[in-house]
Amino acid sequence: MAGTDTLPAHVDVLISGAGPTGLALGLDLARRGVRALVLERLDRLAPGTRGNGIQPRTQEVYEDFGVLDAVLESGGTYPPRGIWSDGRMIDAQVMVEPGVPTPAAPYSTMLLLPQWRNLEIQYARLTELGGTVAFGTGLDSFTQDADGVAARVTCADGIARTVHASYLVAADGGRSHVRKALGVTMTGQSVAPYPMLVADIRLDGLDREHWHMWGEFRATDFVSLLPPEKYDYFLLMAGFMNAGTEPDTSPDAVRELIAERTHLTLDQLGEVRWASTFRPNAALADRFRAGRVFLAGDAAHVHSPAGGQGLNTSVQDAYNLGWKLGQVIRHGAPDALLDSYEAERRPVAEGILATSTRLHRSGDMRRGSDLHQMGVGYPDGPLATERRTGLADGALRAGNRAPDAPCTTPDGTPRRLFDVFQGPHFTLLAVGDAELPPLDGEMIRTCRVGGPAPDLLDSEGHARDAYGEGLFLVRPDGYVAYAADDASGLPDELARYGMPLAAPSVR
Repeated sequence: MAGTDTLPAHVDVLISGAGPTGLALGLDLARRGVRALVLERLDRLAPGTRGNGIQPRTQEVYEDFGVLDAVLESGGTYPPRGIWSDGRMIDAQVMVEPGVPTPAAPYSTMLLLPQWRNLEIQYARLTELGGTVAFGTGLDSFTQDADGVAARVTCADGIARTVHASYLVAADGGRSHVRKALGVTMTGQSVAPYPMLVADIRLDGLDREHWHMWGEFRATDFVSLLPPEKYDYFLLMAGFMNAGTEPDTSPDAVRELIAERTHLTLDQLGEVRWASTFRPNAALADRFRAGRVFLAGDAAHVHSPAGGQGLNTSVQDAYNLGWKLGQVIRHGAPDALLDSYEAERRPVAEGILATSTRLHRSGDMRRGSDLHQMGVGYPDGPLATERRTGLADGALRAGNRAPDAPCTTPDGTPRRLFDVFQGPHFTLLAVGDAELPPLDGEMIRTCRVGGPAPDLLDSEGHARDAYGEGLFLVRPDGYVAYAADDASGLPDELARYGMPLAAPSVR
């Protein structure tokens, strides 16, 4: 935590907001040796279960961040939906369909992790890496020029300071102060005009093996009570049929609402730990970058909670932007690399907004593998270089997610490709007989699977099945940047990331 006396005057990146997006970006920058400061107006991490679904692709991100073990220990699975009518449960339905892990995709089911606990895990990792969050400190105003950003911030004691940064990232939510100051507009629509109330409440009288529901999600007067596994409370979500209603979030009103709409009595309803309201909207910022300022997470796109997409999309915004800032700030990559953030992430956000809106309006509560975000990629983006020809349908291409594969070292020690990729570096992967040029640098590692002098053995063929044969440059965020049969185009490819390389000889 940074107080007034310790607030730095100069940082590389200033991040406004210590939610899932800001903390993810802060910890990613910290492991890259980038000086970042996260500002948070609250005097603590935000309470509330809020966005609680951790999709399989985000689980992969969290493995790379070094927090997946804590996430798995703290999270659980979604129980089946229990449908109530006239004081009894009349049906039970699968809500989240479990998937089947594969060698290429080891995580296959959405996890239930309360957002407050997610934030605690991210914050602990950020501070472990030397990162800083200034609680009780808000961004009041800022200016930018060709050299950087000057931000006026006010600390909890009321003292105003100026912090200079090379870049500013708005991770300050759907009502982003930074976005409004930039004059960037949001284009979107109301998903539904009806207000919704969410709260965390302790209660008696319900089992913890079901997601209890009274009424249909599509109908607006409904109540659901979800028990997060490993915790002693329920997450309430309630809708209101009258679009003009302003829900009362006081503890007594929350308890009375549940008693009115369910068979539970007031004496069964206990502590209301947190409550909030929202109206489902879908909106997309017209730009994700304005000079030296970037928008990420809800500051760039707001979603209906249907489908568990918002938090996951936000964390992956940070994952995409973090390594690019690192390459520009610490390794001399051209500033144009930062333009690829909007080019890659804005189309993804646009597609996910459409998905969450469709799910909300349909009332369909089943959640399957189509929501896992494993198919998100950038094959049409500016950083995808595919130099092979004649690829079969469905073959891995530049811009796709880099798959995992269980292999072994030559002495028989198990080692996954994800183990090789983990960390802030690029990986140059040779599968089969492709030439692997010698490289030596802080930001790139090499690995040969099979072929002559292998680092890893692919005895079961999982790497070959996932990649085919060739040379693959895997980005720090786990996507294939470059795929080729040889290294002839590699010098130009590496130069765009600030990693110059003399042209290798090619047989």
